[in-house]
Amino acid sequence: MTDRRRYVDTHVHFWDSSVIDYPWLEGASAIAHPHLPADLERARAGVSLELAAIVFEEADCLPAHALREAEWITELAQEEPRIRGIVASAPLQDGEGARPHLHALSELPLVKGIRRLIQDEPLGFCTAPDFVRGVQLLPEYGFSFDLCIYHPQMGDVLELVAQCPDVSFLLDHIGKPGIADGIMQPWKDQLRELAGRPDIHCKLSGVTTEADHENWNRDELRPYIEHVLDCFGPDRVVFGSDWPVVDMAADYVTWFDIVQDSISHLNAADQQKIMYDNGARFYRLEI
Repeated sequence: MTDRRRYVDTHVHFWDSSVIDYPWLEGASAIAHPHLPADLERARAGVSLELAAIVFEEADCLPAHALREAEWITELAQEEPRIRGIVASAPLQDGEGARPHLHALSELPLVKGIRRLIQDEPLGFCTAPDFVRGVQLLPEYGFSFDLCIYHPQMGDVLELVAQCPDVSFLLDHIGKPGIADGIMQPWKDQLRELAGRPDIHCKLSGVTTEADHENWNRDELRPYIEHVLDCFGPDRVVFGSDWPVVDMAADYVTWFDIVQDSISHLNAADQQKIMYDNGARFYRLEI
């Protein structure tokens, strides 16, 4: 039986711009300094559960450095053995042309899935034929796909997943709804439609970052979190901290406590699924 005092964090970023180039950090000075496993350990001090495993999530590096990022995290895992999975970046927009990159990633045993960011791309980007084809290739390499979007792109995501029935999808950051503006629709209905495909999972992460960074409260987050739990149920929701991006609006311990409070009405077995079992299963972690 899984030890209920442990959890899996399915969404952690590490970076060091002296090793890998992250151009976007130039506009995020508060978190631009290196973030490494020792920093994570300090950030989570006070968390009530033991961290059993970490899934590293690609951190939007310079595209030319994407393979090197996965290699660097593989090296980092020699020092931090709790890194049990990597969600790497790949140029899926190249369609069949992405194969050499995917093959190279498949040579790294810790790589479990792919994330090609969609959030900053125009509408229609992820439904273009080449992108769809790139996503369709992933099962050949044993990879899942993390969807990282803003809520106006939910319609495109529904179209993408409909064309990729063999791909295991996970929606990051609950689809980034417009929490700061109090927007629920059409995200609310589209999320339920997405959840209608029984193999799609949703990551309870990045929620405070979509609220007003300086002036949010737990009450305004509650309806979004409750809707995720209602749509996906305890079998398809996974916990992620989104550290250190979470620090832009909250901090690791605050977000962890919000999630714990949000699932406290569930029985112990269902809480364990969200905090441990589902993430370990989806990413096929060896723990």
